[in-house]
Amino acid sequence: MTAGPSIIRRRILPAAAATAMVAVLAGGAWYGYEAISTQPVKRVVFAGDTAKLARADLELFASSIRESSAGASLESVREAARRIPWVREANVRRVFPDAVEVTFEAHAPLARWSEGGLVSVRGELFNADYDGTLPRFKGPESGASSMAREYPAILRALAPLATGVAELRLSPRGAWQVVLESGITLELGRGDIQARLARFVAAWPSLASQGVDARHADLRYANGFAVRQTSK
Repeated sequence: MTAGPSIIRRRILPAAAATAMVAVLAGGAWYGYEAISTQPVKRVVFAGDTAKLARADLELFASSIRESSAGASLESVREAARRIPWVREANVRRVFPDAVEVTFEAHAPLARWSEGGLVSVRGELFNADYDGTLPRFKGPESGASSMAREYPAILRALAPLATGVAELRLSPRGAWQVVLESGITLELGRGDIQARLARFVAAWPSLASQGVDARHADLRYANGFAVRQTSK
């Protein structure tokens, strides 16, 4: 049985009205968002990892947002926030009616990098002022993440010697070298570095007790290592 024209009209008209209402509401919501997003920013609220961020940098950043807020997108604010020293990532949102909230994620420093800059625990290079004591990593920039990943295991392997790491080096060909705070340089090569460190750590106390004063140890041997003693 075919529905008559009046029945079809009764079905179509409510659906069309509902569609029109959705369009009106969507348009109103978008207009409302545009109206809010283009309002001048009077307050800038900071959240997250702010302890490492200099107060002067935050104040300058907030001032720049307030001065240019009418034409600034949230993405441009986010990009500006990421340029603040120590900032790894930033999330930005408008808070009705006149505020912007910026949530920071800061870098956690692991080491100094080559002749300048820092490397984070994630293996990311960044520039910031830091006056604490950190080891120095030297290598190609592409190796920073590998160095950050291997460093904790190297520290654990060397823990019985009760000496820290002054420098960790990685050659462009992937060979590792460790300079201990005690002054000894360890040549680790490109593979089995944990096994090589374990052999050295197990044997070194005995050698030291015998008066061996080495400044260089080549651990790139299958079953041992060679030391070069300090000239008397």
